[in-house]
Amino acid sequence: MNRRYMTWAILALGVLVLLANTLFVVEQRQQAIVVRFGEPVRVINAPSRPAPGLKIKAPFIENVIKFDKRNIALESAQEEIIAADQERLVVDAFIRYRISDPLQFYRTLRDERIANDRIERLVNSSLRQVLGTATSNDIISGRRGQLMQLTKTDVSNRAKSSRLGIEIIDVRIKRADLPTANQQAVFGRMQTARQQMAAQIRGVGEQRKREIIAAADKEVAITLATAQEEADRTRGEGDAQRTQIFARAFGKDPSFASFYRSMQAYEESLAQGDTTMVLSPDSAFFRYFERGPGGGR
Repeated sequence: MNRRYMTWAILALGVLVLLANTLFVVEQRQQAIVVRFGEPVRVINAPSRPAPGLKIKAPFIENVIKFDKRNIALESAQEEIIAADQERLVVDAFIRYRISDPLQFYRTLRDERIANDRIERLVNSSLRQVLGTATSNDIISGRRGQLMQLTKTDVSNRAKSSRLGIEIIDVRIKRADLPTANQQAVFGRMQTARQQMAAQIRGVGEQRKREIIAAADKEVAITLATAQEEADRTRGEGDAQRTQIFARAFGKDPSFASFYRSMQAYEESLAQGDTTMVLSPDSAFFRYFERGPGGGR
């Protein structure tokens, strides 16, 4: 009895081992290569032929190697480059790629660790080539997007020519800074350049202010002169008209003329508050005070 149980147990264990080496599962986010004696024989759930699920392989003589089917993120190590203006920059980049041809990927790179190292070297080489033709200002802010597109295109072309079986999704610069040893000197030059620019702008503004003030003063002087001329002409015309009116009035009534002149004399004399006049009460000067407008007769 014990021998029978032992036999069934050995058979069950054998079946389990056989099934474990025959059946395998490929998830939707994975792609797999079945390898027989080190040589790939078929691809399962490739990007162009999705077929995840439970699969069968020849036990003991075939192995399964699985790769990620999703986009893979890779951060490259810091790389020091020399820009076109001879400025040194420390650049951090990250890459996103996917395995587009798992069979070619396996034949060329074998696994993701080797692939990451190969791709990182491709990206660093491409960054040196592309960013070396741009100035530091372009790399930091001015043309970063355009430069990253050029880098992505260059890395993609290199990956295709090397038959790596991958597709480059994106290449981006996370950080582009000056080396620590150069930061203070570069910041000093930038500060000096900005100060010179500010002084130039202030000088231009001061010159413009003087020109505007001079033009305004000239306009004010011309306006005042024109107004004064117009006032003098109007005043002269008024005086002439007044003289004509007085002349006609004096010709018609001499006593009114005498009365008007006396009134003017009174106004001028009394307007001088600090002047003292000593006159006789019956003086002709006061005749209109005693007899009114008819005192001249």
